[in-house]
Amino acid sequence: MNIAIIGAGAIGTAIARQFARNGIAASIANSRGPQSLQALTDELGPHIKAVSVKEAAQADLVFLAVNWGRIPDALKDAGPWNKRILIDANNAIDGATFKAVDLRGRASSEVVAEFAPGARVVKSFNHLLAAVLAGDPQAEGGRRVLFLSGDDADAKKTVGDLITRLGFAPIDLGGVNEGRAAQFPGGPLPALNLVKFG
Repeated sequence: MNIAIIGAGAIGTAIARQFARNGIAASIANSRGPQSLQALTDELGPHIKAVSVKEAAQADLVFLAVNWGRIPDALKDAGPWNKRILIDANNAIDGATFKAVDLRGRASSEVVAEFAPGARVVKSFNHLLAAVLAGDPQAEGGRRVLFLSGDDADAKKTVGDLITRLGFAPIDLGGVNEGRAAQFPGGPLPALNLVKFG
């Protein structure tokens, strides 16, 4: 499975670190171009390569980890999705003011799905602080929890298996609406660093 990350900020870089740590090949892209990521890819090693956003957007499984206001630009050249998986690792926060974006009562991944028609959207990798997400998933004798939600069971299974492979413990919250629980701001689960035993 071809995996790519769009966004090389704190969350995108944290996800890339987990792939590098586990020897899983992935590509990463940002709006400034592959050359701007040279230092990061040198640090992370041979499993992580820098590509253009357009190239990253064609992967089988795409992580979206950009500031909320940049989502339309990040996804404008991503289609056709043809049921490829889009992991929505975003939170609906205005990057400049750090205030909640008015989603008119919708779940944030519903809004993301509108920019990626035909994608199977799974909300995940968005509730932990970047420093925790980048760290060792083994903690206190257990595994750190990553929540996931979405309306496509097969896509969630793929994402859940990937979470497990990275050393985390996946917990399926249910569909898009149930995923609001891990949505920041508003949900009760963001920033909770939970550990699953057994």
